[in-house]
Amino acid sequence: MKIALIIEKMDTARGGRETSTAQIAAALAEKGQDVTILCQQGSHENEKVKVCELGKKGLLRIIQLRNFIEDVQQHISDTSYEIIHTMLPVPGANVYQLRSGTYPAQSAAGIRRRSMVEKPLAALAAMLKFRHHELMELERRLMAEESILCLPVSQMVADELQTYYGRTENVRVIYNGVEAPDPNSRLRADWRQKLRYKMGLKPEDVVFLTVATNFELKGVAETIIAFAKWYHRSKRTADARLVVVGRDLPEGYQRHASLRDVGPKVVFLPRTDEIFQWYAAADACVLLTWYDPCSRTLLEAARWCIPSITTIYN
Repeated sequence: MKIALIIEKMDTARGGRETSTAQIAAALAEKGQDVTILCQQGSHENEKVKVCELGKKGLLRIIQLRNFIEDVQQHISDTSYEIIHTMLPVPGANVYQLRSGTYPAQSAAGIRRRSMVEKPLAALAAMLKFRHHELMELERRLMAEESILCLPVSQMVADELQTYYGRTENVRVIYNGVEAPDPNSRLRADWRQKLRYKMGLKPEDVVFLTVATNFELKGVAETIIAFAKWYHRSKRTADARLVVVGRDLPEGYQRHASLRDVGPKVVFLPRTDEIFQWYAAADACVLLTWYDPCSRTLLEAARWCIPSITTIYN
């Protein structure tokens, strides 16, 4: 079967949507399907997966989006695909997987995380996000086509489809899947001991772990506040750390921690492919997100039997 997977950038360093798309492509290819990823830019480590780079054209992001969608539609019309499976609301697709949730829900989350004073300005700023509004309109048009199979990644996103578009037909929840090493591997104890030793921690000390691509959206500031309150009120004799792994710039958040007298207790690390070593070192996973359709981080933690703390917006 000839399958096209559509995503703007095929780079797993960008986050869960890209990682999941890469895994789907690999799994389909390994089952003998003919898989092509259509993207602006990207690559795939599995040689059985073809990657068609259509290029990034235009200076403004909204122009780049429009050109990409036009290029995808032209490619689709020139090529005989049996399934066109998209992560973006691209006209012409027959499967739409909402890995980032619905666009109206994303907008609501952007306003929700602002203070009462900031909310009017945030609402005004949201009106000026022309690319987001274009995607929202494309999604609205796509949802009007009953023949398209919609694959929300959680029941929360399925509820959004009903709330914002009245869409209940041809909707099937497909939760994110995650790959994980054997949680009973002997390496797990070695990783835990090595990383905790590097942080100067004893076996009885507590490590909280946050893994986030977008620190603001994933509530890193709120996590630091909660950690500081817990640390100062707990009157613990043992030590503790909050480890934040992600690609955002940490300087402002480090000052945020220092102002609450937990600066040395909050450790920032760049994105790593060895994330399960940090799950091994952790006692709990924390993701105080303002919006997350179905967090891969918490699913990975669950695979390793690590308790998690998150919000109702996940």
